[in-house]
Amino acid sequence: MVKIRLSRGGSKKRPFYTVQVADQHRSNQGKFIERVGHFNPMSRDSDPAPRLVLNLERIDYWLAKGAQMSERVNQLYKSAKAAEASGA
Repeated sequence: MVKIRLSRGGSKKRPFYTVQVADQHRSNQGKFIERVGHFNPMSRDSDPAPRLVLNLERIDYWLAKGAQMSERVNQLYKSAKAAEASGA
């Protein structure tokens, strides 16, 4: 089964996550099919880099193919969809 999940990167106490499409039996840090975004929880409003970047078209494509999202990615996806709908 294909999963859309977070993979942690960054350094100690400075997490940075990539949103990846991968086979559920692979390691989180292992081989993946496609990167569809990233999430930086340490980003501030004054920081020029955005906190969340998702390729919603590719995520929708993988969902149509039967991929499943992790709980956290599902929350991020919903907030990105709401932000897109509000025009922000």
